[in-house]
Amino acid sequence: MSKKRIVVIGGTAAGPKAAARAKRLDQTAEVTLLQKAPELSMASCGYPYYVSGEVRDRAMLLATPVGVVRDPAFFAGAKGVAALVGTEVTAIDRAARTVAWKRAATGETGHLPYDKLILATGSMPKVPPIPGRELAGVTTLSSLADADGLRAVAAAAKGGQAVIVGGGLIGMETCEALVTAGMAVTVVEALPHILSFLDPELALLVEKHARAKGATIVTGVGISEILGAAGKVTGVRLADGRELPCSLVVMAIGVSPNVALAKAAGLTLGATGGIAVNAHMTTSDPDIYAAGDCVEVLNRLTGKPMLAPYGDLANLEGRVAGENAVLGDKATFPGTIGSGICKVFDFAAASTGLSERRAREAGFEVVTAINAGPDIPGFMGAKPVVSKIVVEAGTGRILGFACVGAGNVNRQAAEMAMAILGGLTVDDVAMADLPYAPPYSLAIDHAIGTAHIVQNKMRGLMQGQSCVAVKGRLDAGETPFLLDVRGPKEFEEMRLGLGETLVPLGQLRKRLGEMPADKNAPIVAYCKVSMRGYEAESILEAAGYTNVTVMEGGLAAWPFALEK
Repeated sequence: MSKKRIVVIGGTAAGPKAAARAKRLDQTAEVTLLQKAPELSMASCGYPYYVSGEVRDRAMLLATPVGVVRDPAFFAGAKGVAALVGTEVTAIDRAARTVAWKRAATGETGHLPYDKLILATGSMPKVPPIPGRELAGVTTLSSLADADGLRAVAAAAKGGQAVIVGGGLIGMETCEALVTAGMAVTVVEALPHILSFLDPELALLVEKHARAKGATIVTGVGISEILGAAGKVTGVRLADGRELPCSLVVMAIGVSPNVALAKAAGLTLGATGGIAVNAHMTTSDPDIYAAGDCVEVLNRLTGKPMLAPYGDLANLEGRVAGENAVLGDKATFPGTIGSGICKVFDFAAASTGLSERRAREAGFEVVTAINAGPDIPGFMGAKPVVSKIVVEAGTGRILGFACVGAGNVNRQAAEMAMAILGGLTVDDVAMADLPYAPPYSLAIDHAIGTAHIVQNKMRGLMQGQSCVAVKGRLDAGETPFLLDVRGPKEFEEMRLGLGETLVPLGQLRKRLGEMPADKNAPIVAYCKVSMRGYEAESILEAAGYTNVTVMEGGLAAWPFALEK
């Protein structure tokens, strides 16, 4: 029986994982990995930290956890995989089951036969047809070569000015990298707020933090032109006519699946533009699999296809493709719920499942709640986190969760990701048995506390609104009675400055006469995190007040300017 020939195209994440998995499960298979770039298995999510200098050694982006560089010799010796770098696949002949390749350095060409082919061609950065995009000083951050270039620019341009077009994951991570490297950075985001996977309540908190760290954030307006002189960038012009001087422009408005080879070979593309695959990662050709940024996958919550260009998913998909290429279609990739996390200076922003906006767009009726508080007890050095939960109104099923702040948001998001994957309800999570010790969590973990808040809302035990919703009411001309139930010292240190009334919670029962005479008048109660605000609502409702709202998250979740 002849050896099975497995050819893998693409050597960043999904490709190496698929190749290694295939060879591990069939040591007799001939596995060949073709990579256009000169490097293999690059840790592309680490590029921003290499640009900033936090990752000092370039080789660490290419190394195993024990420091061995994953080059062709490593793949041949440790994995049994023939890895060819600097080798571009130019065509796929499905009838002959061969791929045509070309080596850029020598111009050499050839053909390689396959029994099973795995496409892991990744994605390409989106660069819209903006005038001036060809100028020197305009770049992306999608390759190690880009990272090398940005690192050199950042090191040489301390005190210089940079504009980042796009406030998504890569845009904000690059913002931090360039600010850390000493540049003056402006992020321009055409949408109303940065990090579109977050709802405004949390995204605005991240914006506020980034500004406090020295970044300039411009939202709700796009770029109309990149300005230049003598072939070099000198600035950008915004769609509203404003001009921003700079010597560097980083395009970070997202990526598109790299499907040119697949399309030319006649493989079916999905509605999103990615390669269409089934749960086995099989394309429309049973002898060809695909994995990573180039494919579309199933959203497990909406049941619809989506693009999910994340390194962790690429590895999971590659593992399935590699296994099925040698053992037959037994392994499955069930899809994604869309989990992600990024670092923005001293903050982290994590989300899993659907945001409120996306849940409503998908046709779900939802209830939400916001929680602000510490990640661990104060006596253990707590740091603040703010979270938002999205729940299906009729069933209580958790659809989404997001968390931002200086504390450990990854733990909270990971807990809720597993809850969503398990189809758990708020009632399930509200009584979850999680590991507890003061160095690691609160006695009632923050995520469980968030579930308690939305549980109270769903049971009619609490009426709550987000800070953004309360601010919207004020901006619309409403005049609710703003009741701050913190202590006098807290009030002196920081306050809304919007005509609020201070009545400490411990005095509220004795000072009900200071509340509005009309028991139906709107009252908004809050404190630092609104635990005391919830207590105040209970006291007021017992006294006959019928229109009391808790400002969820309190001042800790207020994303606007505070009076100090």
